[in-house]
Amino acid sequence: MHSRDTAAVTESSETELALRASKGDADAFSSLYEQYFDRIYRYVFFKTSHVAEAEDLTERVFFKAWEAMARYKQRGGGFRTWLYRIAHNTVIDYHRTKKDTIALQDVSQPLAETAPLPEQVLVKQEEIEQLHAAIAQLPDEQQQILILRFVEGISHSKVAAILGKSEGACRVVQCRALAALHRILEQGS
Repeated sequence: MHSRDTAAVTESSETELALRASKGDADAFSSLYEQYFDRIYRYVFFKTSHVAEAEDLTERVFFKAWEAMARYKQRGGGFRTWLYRIAHNTVIDYHRTKKDTIALQDVSQPLAETAPLPEQVLVKQEEIEQLHAAIAQLPDEQQQILILRFVEGISHSKVAAILGKSEGACRVVQCRALAALHRILEQGS
């Protein structure tokens, strides 16, 4: 995964950067790219579980965003929601065109980048693999909501905007997904 500067961009500066980028300002878009690359990569990785494919798809998301920037309009969800919607649609297109599906448990490296002891890394890797396997058993919509809410930390309202659903509907799906995930993990114990 690429190492990116993760300095926080405030909502107002994000809006300003997005508006400048929509007028063709490549430096403004570059700042947004730097801010969101790791987040979009992580989201895509959770949906593909393969580093190379996640990197390619993440770059495709930003390429599509750059191509569409001239048509970008500031709306309720802002740039972040708009970018995640592009990522969501890119992942859907990827899975539609892929003949065989990739299981989420095919993770070859731990997501935690630092651990003091190798044993802790191994235990963490096993826990991540169990969680990936459990999430993979859920319907796609439930997977999407869990990843956006708990991996990416996106609010209910922004998840609803990304998925094009009402906030209430997303909360119901999240509740069902968590209950199903709990049952799956309990059966595996």
